[in-house]
Amino acid sequence: MGGQYVHRPVIAPATADDAAAVVALWHACGLTRPWNDPHADFARAQGGGSSDILVARDGDVIGSVMVGHDGHRGWLYYLAVVPDAQGQGIGSALFAAAEDWLRTAGVPKVQLMVRSDNHAAMAFYAACGLDRQDVAVFGRFLTG
Repeated sequence: MGGQYVHRPVIAPATADDAAAVVALWHACGLTRPWNDPHADFARAQGGGSSDILVARDGDVIGSVMVGHDGHRGWLYYLAVVPDAQGQGIGSALFAAAEDWLRTAGVPKVQLMVRSDNHAAMAFYAACGLDRQDVAVFGRFLTG
């Protein structure tokens, strides 16, 4: 987490052709849940104007982050790095690229949600300079 780069990957917006590799990465990193369709999440966010998916490449897709905003708050989802490449600074580079994407869109704030049992992710985001917010998240599914 946040270590020196062994190599500097190219980070760029994902294309539709990246969907299978990105979803496989999300599965490999344990970021998917049975009630969410990651293929639909990818399709909804990719190149959406107020959202996108950024990928890190070293030949193949080795990392991703979904980024989007509502005009005021930017949100990050699915920040993932292939397990064998974690700890090399790729996640930090993806986080910085997502922040740059939001700044370019004129969004003043970045937020994300982390499951309370994901201590490694909490430590990573703290190392990125994020503070834990004193809020409660409410929600429900609109279908079903």
